[in-house]
Amino acid sequence: MEILRVENLTKVYGEGANQVRALDGISFSVEKGRFVAIIGPSGSGKSTLLHILGGVDTPTSGKVFVDGQDVYAKSEEQLAVFRRREVGLVYQFYNLIPVLDVRENITLPVLMDGRQVNEERFRELLDTLGLIGREKHLPNQLSGGQQQRVSIGRALMNAPAVVLADEPTGNLDSRASQEIVDLLRYSNRKYDQTLIVITHDENIALQADRLLAIEDGKLVRDEVLRK
Repeated sequence: MEILRVENLTKVYGEGANQVRALDGISFSVEKGRFVAIIGPSGSGKSTLLHILGGVDTPTSGKVFVDGQDVYAKSEEQLAVFRRREVGLVYQFYNLIPVLDVRENITLPVLMDGRQVNEERFRELLDTLGLIGREKHLPNQLSGGQQQRVSIGRALMNAPAVVLADEPTGNLDSRASQEIVDLLRYSNRKYDQTLIVITHDENIALQADRLLAIEDGKLVRDEVLRK
């Protein structure tokens, strides 16, 4: 079952001599439950692509469909709901709110929707992420690896169709990095969620089901590593 489809996606910044084509006619689709790694040199357009997939940035042209929904046919209000419910974003620098504790950071997407927290799911996530007993800790009371676990918990709290991770291990040592990848892969399998990870780490990329490579805004490689 197809969960994501990208059609001729283009993103242009600036005008005239200052124009930069960050993405140039990219097209691909992803089946539900797959783990896809996106690689490429700095400035190739990887993060731009991820932000557009997540509804954080808008394309100049082209279409993005997530779970059958035309993302950029939505109103601003609908797009805000889409970002909270349909995609989970994990960033390199965690993006946790420093004055909120672990529980508040993880449940923030639910609270922003004005909905009640599913306590069973929250406890299950805490257990899966190894954060039991840390619920009242603030981000500055946690290690980098623990902060990234909180970021993952926040991304998973709403059971999104797609989880998007932008260099999720970029600030971590090799041991913590592998732990984070293992957690993402575990959630990918346990919840049958589609996982798309941007990475410079070849070891992480080779653990994916599929590898996409981007150079100068173009998709230059699309390889299935495992079925």
